[in-house]
Amino acid sequence: MEYLFTYGTLQDLQVQYYIFGRALNGVPDALLGFSKMENAVYGRYPLVLQTKNLEDKVSGTVYEVTEEDLRKADIYETSAYKREKIPLESGSSAWVYIENSK
Repeated sequence: MEYLFTYGTLQDLQVQYYIFGRALNGVPDALLGFSKMENAVYGRYPLVLQTKNLEDKVSGTVYEVTEEDLRKADIYETSAYKREKIPLESGSSAWVYIENSK
């Protein structure tokens, strides 16, 4: 089982059913050392940026997902984002979609 931290549209049940075919099981968590910019991608979608200031925090939800779920999420997120494994406030680590600066 993998974990995926979300802070935007992947928290929406309608989006989850569209991408994964089901609602995901999740719990609240947070990214420390990141800030969230609204409407940063295509003028519509949020993006988290690493600040390295541990007082900066982005709240979201971490979901249990499969490898296949991650592949589906990669397609949904497009090349505007890249997926990295990042430690969370809870002490666990999860995949997070961050800026793809290629």
